[in-house]
Amino acid sequence: MLTNTLRNAIGVFDSGVGGLSVLRAIRTALPHEHLVYVADSGHAPYGDQSEAYITQRTLNVGNWLAEQGVKGITIACNTATVVAAKALREQTHLPVVAIEPAIKPAVALTRSGVVGVLATRQTVQSAAVARLVELYGADKRILLQACPGWVEQVERADLYSAETEALLRQFITPLLEQGADTLVLGCTHYPFLRDTIARIAGEGVTLIDPAEAVARELARRLADAGRLSGLTEQGHVQFFTSSDMAHAQAVMSHLWDGPLTVQALPSSR
Repeated sequence: MLTNTLRNAIGVFDSGVGGLSVLRAIRTALPHEHLVYVADSGHAPYGDQSEAYITQRTLNVGNWLAEQGVKGITIACNTATVVAAKALREQTHLPVVAIEPAIKPAVALTRSGVVGVLATRQTVQSAAVARLVELYGADKRILLQACPGWVEQVERADLYSAETEALLRQFITPLLEQGADTLVLGCTHYPFLRDTIARIAGEGVTLIDPAEAVARELARRLADAGRLSGLTEQGHVQFFTSSDMAHAQAVMSHLWDGPLTVQALPSSR
């Protein structure tokens, strides 16, 4: 039964396949932990949906993970974090580590005083991001840039085509023209576009991905709670999707850089 195979694993989920970038960082930081990843691609992208819809999807997936007996949950989705992390913590009573745009470290690194934040529409319009800007950006210029279409390109594993490059340039170039020398990858899908983003931005621009910081925080939280596995062998990873399994398996194997098996998230979720 799923309950047995997932019990005491760490649950990780995203609106789609983008959270694999966070899962990889967690796998590196906690190699002996069992992990379960849910790609809610059947409902992606979250960034174009209403807050009520995003909250419902976050609770559906998060509660399913809790029911399987996971010992902690990582929300590997900036949009779900800024909209629904609080609600998930209240419902599951589990340690929930969430990702949010890395505005604080970007402000510390910028030399020009201009930071660009690349994210989904819901993320850049959220009260949580407004709070981060107010807290850390008082003497800096923070440019919030919604990037429609980027998530969909990653969901198709279309990372390097001319169409993708043109779409990236459309939203990156205006930030560079305004003096941004630091770009925050404010959606977990975007690290898979990092090579092209870096080429467009040029050598003088720093890209910030908070995945490693999330993995460190997860490790700290589990250690403080005495919930690290204590195993010495490599932990296993299980993958689930709410979309077509064959398509998900092909895309996720490509992004994970190796073959993997994807299971169906129960239709009730």
